[in-house]
Amino acid sequence: MVEAKSLCMNYGTTRALVEASFVAADNQVMGLLGPNGAGKTTCMKIITTQMVPTSGTAEVAGLDVQASPIEVRKKVGYLPETAPLYNDMEVAEFLEFVGNGRGLTNNKLKSRIDWVVEACKVKGVYRRPIGELSRGYRQRVGLAQALIHDPEVLILDEPTSGLDPLQIVGIRQLIKDLSATKTIIFSTHILQEVEAISDKIVIINEGRIIADGTPDDLRLSTGETTGFTIELKASRDEIQGSFSDFGTSLELEFVGGDNDFNKFVISGADYTQTQMMISEKLKSEGWQVREFSPNVPNLEKAFIQLTKERRTHE
Repeated sequence: MVEAKSLCMNYGTTRALVEASFVAADNQVMGLLGPNGAGKTTCMKIITTQMVPTSGTAEVAGLDVQASPIEVRKKVGYLPETAPLYNDMEVAEFLEFVGNGRGLTNNKLKSRIDWVVEACKVKGVYRRPIGELSRGYRQRVGLAQALIHDPEVLILDEPTSGLDPLQIVGIRQLIKDLSATKTIIFSTHILQEVEAISDKIVIINEGRIIADGTPDDLRLSTGETTGFTIELKASRDEIQGSFSDFGTSLELEFVGGDNDFNKFVISGADYTQTQMMISEKLKSEGWQVREFSPNVPNLEKAFIQLTKERRTHE
């Protein structure tokens, strides 16, 4: 649905983007993760036809952003980091104004306003001036204007910036709900945000794409051994002796015990196979199980490692 192709953007001698390429598929939530100044906003401005790249290009639904900018804008809804709002307008006036600008009229306009008011939960402030609204409601009104024309693609630049925890949870849920019918790209510098709602993460640093994959792909890129923690009601020797049936296929590490329970970390070359082997052993032995949980590699560690690797290679 969205494809960036070798995007480069120079501001004088400053290189904001360097050969940046990525793809966001249909009905996918893609998080564009990177520190402040990494090039996230520049990417979004190019995709939404707000800016022409120095070289490279991007496509939205098969349309080149430089060759067909008007058609691309019809398919894209865009929420900049600072929502483009008119403080003196009531929410109702503003949404009607934006809808008219998008070419909506009569019943179609009314239908879309009704939908975004409900979806973005701004009914309670519908007749209030935008300048009187809280940061959270202003963000919701900004999202409503981006959705008014029912776009296929939604581009959100730091959508939870400046929101309190409850407002952040609300925006996250709204993005998840919208992803059922739309491709969504959102930028953030906060790891928790991409972990919470992204199907795919693209990490950008100093204008370069340094990683691209699902959250699990990026966690595993650290090279850490994945496995499981188990805590069983059995002696340490009994557990170790029983799992020795698998030979070198599994590695056991004793990590502690209390009373009649003992805890181990078990790892193997293949995650799914390791899970099945442990499950079969627990079933055959009939041990009482207090814990059987996966050990998930840390995304924060992956981000730090990938960033360091890029600097080392350069």
